[in-house]
Amino acid sequence: MVGSKTDTIDLSTLSAPALAELGPVLGGAQSALQSLLGAMRVYLGRYGHDSGWPIHFHVIPIYQWVEDLFWQDERYRILQAFGQSPPEPATDGAELTLFVWREFCEREDPPSILGPSVHEAIEMLRENITARFGNSAVGPSSPLMAGERRL
Repeated sequence: MVGSKTDTIDLSTLSAPALAELGPVLGGAQSALQSLLGAMRVYLGRYGHDSGWPIHFHVIPIYQWVEDLFWQDERYRILQAFGQSPPEPATDGAELTLFVWREFCEREDPPSILGPSVHEAIEMLRENITARFGNSAVGPSSPLMAGERRL
C-alpha cells in the first residue's frame, strides 16, 4: 500500500506536495514491480472509506502464476455469468483483484507465493523508489508511507 501520513479519507484534502508525490511514487511502484519482479500487470486502487485510516492505495501485482491459480480455481468461474462473455475465456482487473484479495489477503492459509516474500518485495520497492526519487519521496519528511511502515 502507498498512503498518506495525513489523517484524511478524502484525496481532495491532501496538500499539493502530497498530491505531487503520490503519482510518481505509484508510477514508480508499478514500474519496479514490472521490471524487478516481472509482474504482468499492476493494479492500483483505493478501496477503503472508513474514518480512522488515512487514504491509501493498494498496489496489486499480477504475475502469470497468480493468473494461473485464478484459472485453476473453479469457484471463480461463477464470475463468467456476470456481464457479457467474450468468445474466449478472459479475465479482467476486477476479477483478479477479487481473487488476490480473497485468496492472499483474507484466507488463513493463503497459497504459496512464488518469488520474494511481501516484506522482501516492499524493501526492494523502497530501495528502488529511493534510488529514483531520493529521500524526499520516502524519507521522514515525505507526506507518503508504504506497506506496514513509512517508505
